[in-house]
Amino acid sequence: MTTQTIKRKLTGTVVSTKMDKTIVVSVDRTVVHPKYGKRYVQSRKYHVHDEHGAYKVGEKVTFQQCRPYSKTKCWRVLSKQA
Repeated sequence: MTTQTIKRKLTGTVVSTKMDKTIVVSVDRTVVHPKYGKRYVQSRKYHVHDEHGAYKVGEKVTFQQCRPYSKTKCWRVLSKQA
């Protein structure tokens, strides 16, 4: 029996390119407060593998879950958004 793994895809903004072959991408999501109903933005940062260093700070990128590259990096960049 084969097990299928669902690979998650996310889109975010590059916030750091200071590491070698790694970019830090911030993903924002809108949340509604359960009691007060106010909408607010939560963000989370992901370490993403960028083999060729092709992406710059401020660009929108799409990335996908993959095998672990290191302790904190288990995502790889797919493409740049328009």
